[in-house]
This record gives sequence, structure tokens and C-alpha cells, in this order.
Amino acid sequence: MKTTKSENTKRLIIEKTASVFNTKGYAGTSINDLMNATGLSKGCIYGNFENKDEIALSVFDHNFARITQHMKERILATEHSIERLLVYPHTYKNYFRYPYLQAGCPILNTATEADDTHPKLKESAQKALGFWKTSIENQIKRGIERNEIKADTDPTEMAVIMISMIEGAFMQAKVNSHMAELTIAMSFLEKLIKGIEA
Repeated sequence: MKTTKSENTKRLIIEKTASVFNTKGYAGTSINDLMNATGLSKGCIYGNFENKDEIALSVFDHNFARITQHMKERILATEHSIERLLVYPHTYKNYFRYPYLQAGCPILNTATEADDTHPKLKESAQKALGFWKTSIENQIKRGIERNEIKADTDPTEMAVIMISMIEGAFMQAKVNSHMAELTIAMSFLEKLIKGIEA
């Protein structure tokens, strides 16, 4: 299906500003940042999007979709449930290899800033977090059914712990500008995951 010029311009704006929003945040990203990133005029940018909110929402969806696709490909590349769960610490331990993760996790970055001042952004972050949690829970349930994960493992508890460890470690790495805490946390998460193997 052929895309229109407007659709192509919208996609260009989203792709070019994705790392800007994830690095600087909603409040820290100015129209000049958007113009510099895209090479487009203010009129052209706002001719394709109503306002900065609409761009930010589209960019968040774009950033989250890239991570989701990356994880899905790696998870589906292996059959064993434990190996599938280990994709998470292995990916985040080496996040610097992936341009769309270098500025940090978009859920964490967006949730930290959006709170009650940007309800639509907060809602997007909530949905993404819920999707992530459900995905991990489903992998654990699958592992229990296949007798690869201990039957007494609580899928929700494990999913909450995994996400908390990843996001907490990301936050420390970002604040301290070094990898030590992230590496420690992801190594511990690997042990935790291996510990639920049946």
C-alpha cells in the first residue's frame, strides 16, 4: 500500500525525534530541538501534528514498539521458557548496543515525567507497563505448563520483581552515568530466573 507524503513526513518526524524525547523528556524538548532533529520548519511540523503532546504520544508508541519488537524476536528465537526470560537481563545488561535503549527505558522516562501533568502520556506508559507485565506472566505460565518452570512460581510476583529490578537498575545507571549497578542487578536477575527452573 502506497503511503502519502503527509504519512511519510509524520513518520520522519516521529523517527527523527524519538531519541530526543527519550533523552530530554517531554518538558525538556523544545520546538527548536524538533526542528534541529528533523530539518523541518515549525510550520511543517505543526502542519502534521496538532501540538507537541501529539508528537510525544506518537514517539512514545514508536519507542515502545521498537523495544517490544526487539524482545519478541529474541524470545521467539528460543523455545525453552527459562531462556526466553533470560532475554530480558541479557538485553538490558547490553542496552548500549541498541540505539533506542541508550537514552533509557521509554516507560521509565515517560512515567517519571508524565505523572499527573500529562494524563495522556501517563496513560500510554500505564498501558505499556501493563502489556510488559502480562507478556512476562504469560511466558511464566507457559513455562509452568511445559514443566520448565517450577509449578509454585507466582507469575505476577515474578513479573513485578523483574520489571522493578530492570527499571530500578536503569534509573541508577542513568543517575550515576555508569553501568555498575545495572550489571549487578541484571546478573542477580539471571540467577533469580535460573532459580525458578523446574
